[in-house]
Amino acid sequence: MQDTERSAVHLEMRDTYFDNERFAAWRGGERVNWEDRDAWWRGYHGLVAQAVDRGVVIRRLRVASEPVSEYIRWERYVTRANVEAAEQVRRLPRIHHFAGDGALVEDESSTEPRLLKCLADSFETLWGHGIPHDEFHV
Repeated sequence: MQDTERSAVHLEMRDTYFDNERFAAWRGGERVNWEDRDAWWRGYHGLVAQAVDRGVVIRRLRVASEPVSEYIRWERYVTRANVEAAEQVRRLPRIHHFAGDGALVEDESSTEPRLLKCLADSFETLWGHGIPHDEFHV
């Protein structure tokens, strides 16, 4: 993020990720005190804010099945921190069935120009259909 000059995109397509302490606490009724920024602001948020201040556009598109999972409901709740850091976040209801059950999928990397262009074009198309975070209600 520190070396990013123009833009960064993040595409999420899973309905659940692995359990974590913050998710477990939320399930147990704990809520973020949004007035106490020191309690929820993390290093990542600082990196995003600094990048945006330099003119970098940071966008995250989250594709999710409906009805949404409990994890997605929690994720929607804590996304306020991303938005506060000036990350643009949109949601897109899943437009077809895709394995979103949290099963581990091995990451793939490629530097093949045609594939990268296809993926970038696909992101831009999906981004246009995404629902801004503040308008997405669960």
